Amino acid sequence: MAYIMVLIANLSVFSIIQVDRQLHTPMYFFLSSLSILDVCYSTIILPAMVVNAITGNRRISYSGCFTQLFFFVCFGGSECLLLAAMAYDRYVAICNPLNYPVIMNRRFCLGFVAGCWIAGLLNAIFHTLMTLNLTFCGDHHIRHFFCDVLPMLEAACSNIQSSQVLLHVVTIFLGMSPFLLVMNSYIHIISTILKIRSLERRQKVFSTCSSHLIVVTIFYITAMFNYNGPSSGDSFIIVQVSSVLYGILSPMLNPMIYSLRNQEVRKAFKKAMTRTQIVIRTIRLYNLNLKNVKLHALIS
Repeated sequence: MAYIMVLIANLSVFSIIQVDRQLHTPMYFFLSSLSILDVCYSTIILPAMVVNAITGNRRISYSGCFTQLFFFVCFGGSECLLLAAMAYDRYVAICNPLNYPVIMNRRFCLGFVAGCWIAGLLNAIFHTLMTLNLTFCGDHHIRHFFCDVLPMLEAACSNIQSSQVLLHVVTIFLGMSPFLLVMNSYIHIISTILKIRSLERRQKVFSTCSSHLIVVTIFYITAMFNYNGPSSGDSFIIVQVSSVLYGILSPMLNPMIYSLRNQEVRKAFKKAMTRTQIVIRTIRLYNLNLKNVKLHALIS
C-alpha cells in the first residue's frame, strides 16, 4: 500500500506539472524532479521488501545487494541536495522576489538539478567501491530491510575504519551542510513572513513553510542518524526505524506536503480531470455513433 501510494502521488504530481504550462516555473521544476527521485528512491527498496514478505525468502544475491546499495545511496544523496535547492528557491522567491526571475533562470535550475544527480552518483560510487573492498564472513546476515552502508559495515569482518571515515565526511557534505542551508533559508523566510501585514496571508504562508520544514527536518535528522548511528547491539533497531522514516515516509509525504496542498496544483489537477472526462465522453459518443451507423447500414 505504501509503495502504491508513493507511485500514484508522485507520478500524478509529475504528470500534472508536465501537462499544465502554467506550472512550468522553477519551483514546480524542482517539485517534478523530487517526484521522480522519490519514485526511484522507493522502487529500489519497497518492491524487494514486498517480495520478501510474500515469499518469505529473504535471500539476495551478492550483485543484487550491491546494486541496491549503489542506487539507494545515489538517490538518497541526490535528494539531500535537491531539498536544499528547493529551500533556496523559496528563499529567493519570498525574500528577494524582484530578482527571482534573474537568479532562478532555466539554465541555473537545470545546472542545480544536474549537480544534485552528479553528486549523488559520485557518493554512490565511493561508498560502493569502499564496501566492495570489505571482507564478509560468517552467515552473511544483514540486519536490515535492504542493503545499506551501515548494515553492510556491521556484517563485515575486515577493517572498516576507512569506510566509517568516508561516512562521516559524506554526512557533513550531503547531510549537515544542506540541512544548515535549509534551516538558514527558512529562518530568513519566516522573518520575512512576520513582516507581512495581512494576517490571513501570513498564516497561509507560515502554514505551508512549517509543513515543509517539518518534513525536511524528519528526512535530514533520520538520514544523518542512520549513517552515524549505532552500528551494533540491540540499539541497531533504531537505525532500522530511522530508515523507514526517511526511506518510506518521506516519499509518501513529499507530494502531499509540497504539491497536493498547493492551490495551483489542485487547480491544474481539476483541469486535467475535466479534460479527461471530456475525452472519455467524446470516445463514448463516437463509439455510440459508430454503432448507430453500422446498425443503419445493416437495416438498409
